[in-house]
Amino acid sequence: MSEKEFKQETICLHGGQVPDPTTLSRAVPIYQTTSYIFKSAEHAANLFSLKELGNIYTRLMNPTVDVLEKRLALLEGGSAGVATSSGQAAITYTILNIANAGDEIVSATSLYGGTYNLFKYTLSKYGIHTKFVEPDNIENFKKAITPKTKAIYIEAVGNPKLDIIDYEEVAKVAHENGIPFIVDNTLPTPYLLKPIDFGADIVVHSTTKFIGGHGTSIGGVIIDSGKFSWDTGKFPGFTEPDPSYHGLVYWDTFKDFMGMGNVAFAFKVRLQLLRDIGACMSPFNAFLFLQGLETLHLRMERHSENAMKVAEFLIEHPKVNWVLYPGLKTHKTHHLAKKYFKKGLYGAIVGFGVKGGYEAGIKFIDNLKLFSHLANI
Repeated sequence: MSEKEFKQETICLHGGQVPDPTTLSRAVPIYQTTSYIFKSAEHAANLFSLKELGNIYTRLMNPTVDVLEKRLALLEGGSAGVATSSGQAAITYTILNIANAGDEIVSATSLYGGTYNLFKYTLSKYGIHTKFVEPDNIENFKKAITPKTKAIYIEAVGNPKLDIIDYEEVAKVAHENGIPFIVDNTLPTPYLLKPIDFGADIVVHSTTKFIGGHGTSIGGVIIDSGKFSWDTGKFPGFTEPDPSYHGLVYWDTFKDFMGMGNVAFAFKVRLQLLRDIGACMSPFNAFLFLQGLETLHLRMERHSENAMKVAEFLIEHPKVNWVLYPGLKTHKTHHLAKKYFKKGLYGAIVGFGVKGGYEAGIKFIDNLKLFSHLANI
């Protein structure tokens, strides 16, 4: 049985790991090192020329981080993963891997504020412009696409409305126009939703949130589905020689690489962006995320059960004005949540408003006894 045939609960515990052949350690060790010894000059040359795969420098790869990348790729159903220092780094690298000055991205408006600022202000300074569209109508995505568009970007559960988009329909629009469909799957995690099954080409996460689950570490990951063909003529960075890497052509080299399948997107991120910008994940943080993954399935089930009970309680409360939760039948995109969230579990996040407006909201927040008010979920 291959790892791809394991159930998700098993992958959370064992995916992507071969026990250390020297120490025979069952748990994944923390390889807290900057660099690795080359066996010979020939060995070093083979690693740099990609004739062999192996560790060179921890900015590019690390054995602890490698297990996390493989485990998350297995959970999402992708071909490869690249871990980063934060979720924002994962999103930034994903866009920079396909877009240059003069190019455009189409994004849903239901978006985390940090991502909105990245798209609206930071990337625009470098000539990459974003068109924001209301996601409740597929026609909005179609109308926004131009010959300059390089991708459609959405969040699997939109912030702050907790709205669900018809993933398959958006994927269809993207693919009809020869561009990838990118999904931020942070809130559902792959245990509740696997966007690649519904047409996503690239999946990103802030592993800080539910992958880690304990509020101890910052990180992100990019998952390459291995399903997008980068030779459509829209992505010369994949089909033309890279002068910074000895004329390497990413699509030719990585469209079917060493039994891994199509890993062109992931390797281009690693060989260009991790190399040059360096927002890599630390081995210790990777270890903490691996610890978190071991209970992901248990936590997401309990989170979802608790969130549903809270939402059902709040919707009947006389001092609550409105409640947002995809699991509620009253939520405007509940039908899509029910279609795509196969386990009947809808995640941990509930939104609601108290009656009395802003002042009542402040009074409510300032008088909480159990809950903490902080910048994380």
